[in-house]
Amino acid sequence: MRLRLPIDGFVAALLATVTLASLLPARGVGEVVLDHVTAIAIAFLFFLYGARLAPQAALQGLAQWRLHLAVLGVTFVVFPVLGLLTGLLPTAVLPPGLQAGVLFLCLLPSTVQSSIAFTSIARGHVAAAVCSASASNLLGMVLTPLLVALLMPGVAGAHGGLSFDALRGIALQLFLPFAVGQALRPWIAAWVQRQRALLGRMDRLSILLVVYAAFSEGVREGIWHQLSPTQLAMLALVCVALLAAALGTSLMLSRRLGLAHEDEIVLIFCGSKKSLASGLPMASVLFASSQVGLMVLPLMLFHQIQLMVCAWLARRYAQGPATAMLPAE
Repeated sequence: MRLRLPIDGFVAALLATVTLASLLPARGVGEVVLDHVTAIAIAFLFFLYGARLAPQAALQGLAQWRLHLAVLGVTFVVFPVLGLLTGLLPTAVLPPGLQAGVLFLCLLPSTVQSSIAFTSIARGHVAAAVCSASASNLLGMVLTPLLVALLMPGVAGAHGGLSFDALRGIALQLFLPFAVGQALRPWIAAWVQRQRALLGRMDRLSILLVVYAAFSEGVREGIWHQLSPTQLAMLALVCVALLAAALGTSLMLSRRLGLAHEDEIVLIFCGSKKSLASGLPMASVLFASSQVGLMVLPLMLFHQIQLMVCAWLARRYAQGPATAMLPAE
């Protein structure tokens, strides 16, 4: 299977949206209307996530519990540790605002669609990838806000920690729509599957709306005056280093556990990915609006880097075990 990915089309749309927000940010009445529309869009996104994710998918394949625990360990333990270590970098390399954004991306769950797609291309264990990716997203609904409260107490919420307003936003905009989607899944799952293309376009448009709102606020707060081209280049290098560390850890863990080649592929692709689709709306709920632009910038950059690297890796794995990656010593 061929995979053409010089740049992901959705990432191109994200970049265009950031450019539009930089040139024409929402102001005045438009700002107020955009805030309300964005809140509805976030609720709609998580309703769709609930309607799409089958809980049984996260419970199946329990015989491969070592693999699933390894994926969750890389996602919610190794990545957060790596994110905390970036705090040791000099502020000239990574300013505090970007460091917080890097830490936030490290606390997010794995992707679902792309993790499964790359596993399939690499000829890995697709059923196990479905289980691991689904479990990561289901647990991420709870673990990501908790990790943000634990590891980012001075950033989350308007007053430090997860304030009452932040908790209410999480409950009303994330948990409740997700729970409704899960509850209605027995009746609407078939319709959601039939309308997959249309709903896919709608949730991408919703994410673009969230990005426009976040960067409109960022522009009003002077986000681009806070960053230099050198700092953006250093951020890209940090994202590359994070992905390399996650991939290396996943490979080493796979060899230590003696996982089969097909399961190693699952750990590589499910463990190293971070969800842009979950991260953007979560940031809009968890952080003050003036912070969101800087918070999601590392995630957007990491997303494109992970797509390009994982596309290359998937092709390498598809050619056979000998050409995939060097053995871990």
